[in-house]
Amino acid sequence: MNAAGNNTLGTTVPALDWTLTDCAVTITLNGTTVASYVFRAPDAQKESPRPYFYPLRTPDGSNVTVYRPHDHLWHKGVAWSLPHFGPDNFWGGPSYRRDKDYQWLPNNGRMDHLEILECAVSNGSFTFAHRLHWVTQGGDLVVGETRKFSVVPGEGAWTLIFDTSMDNVSGRDINIGSPTTEGRENAGYGGLFWRGPRSFTGGTIVGPGGATGEALRGTRAAWLAFIGQHDETEAVSTVLMVDDSGNAQHPPQWFARSEPFACMGPAPFFSEEVNFAAGATMRNRYAVVIADGGSEAERLAELAGAAVEALEQAAVPA
Repeated sequence: MNAAGNNTLGTTVPALDWTLTDCAVTITLNGTTVASYVFRAPDAQKESPRPYFYPLRTPDGSNVTVYRPHDHLWHKGVAWSLPHFGPDNFWGGPSYRRDKDYQWLPNNGRMDHLEILECAVSNGSFTFAHRLHWVTQGGDLVVGETRKFSVVPGEGAWTLIFDTSMDNVSGRDINIGSPTTEGRENAGYGGLFWRGPRSFTGGTIVGPGGATGEALRGTRAAWLAFIGQHDETEAVSTVLMVDDSGNAQHPPQWFARSEPFACMGPAPFFSEEVNFAAGATMRNRYAVVIADGGSEAERLAELAGAAVEALEQAAVPA
């Protein structure tokens, strides 16, 4: 564990701390557990075992994620998940096939943790990095991945910086798509995906310029936000996701819903398949802002701007 408290000038700075086990790392901010990242998932094969963030909480402790909801057991907080990775499913659950709807197929792959590369607090942020292998249900190794994330404190909010670098080690080209590229209209999910708590159902989806609602699904934007209210406490929270300008499909199309449940994610393979050539490397970076309170247009723009700045700073070598 490592922590930061007061500096030598007596100015209070955010206190970050972390705890590591053999399967997860948990991060606290000023004594509140704001994130837990499970890098060794114990899930059944049909749920495509893979790392995930759950819970994610605002600085005041409101949980903005859900784990294994009964309607989609393979939805877990925030996770990097790809449902149409060639013939394989690294999302979980059944696979959509053109003119055949969803089918349970023997194609649910898994992402296996190999080793931790970094786990530390430095310069006011917490960073964790590790290596993974993507393995098909049939046992074939298809991807070697290096993944890194950081927790960056802010005012009334904190930002998760997510960075993935995937190497195609399968020996063949792989087309990455979505249910939409397979024929299902406006269902191009896949990528870094957030599933909100049940109480966020019916919440507000907001995009740049003040556009709102599920009509934003499938549209392109640099960022998207979701504002929802919690049961019991009546507190309101904001989740905002930002696509890095260096991503190949920037600005991405977005998959977002407020009914029958809350979810959101930049979907780089929404409406067109992307060829992942044998031996190639694919990198994607995102920022996820977890904020206390609701957000009007001005605050959303400020949160998005701070997230872009955090992405830029994280990209600079130490």
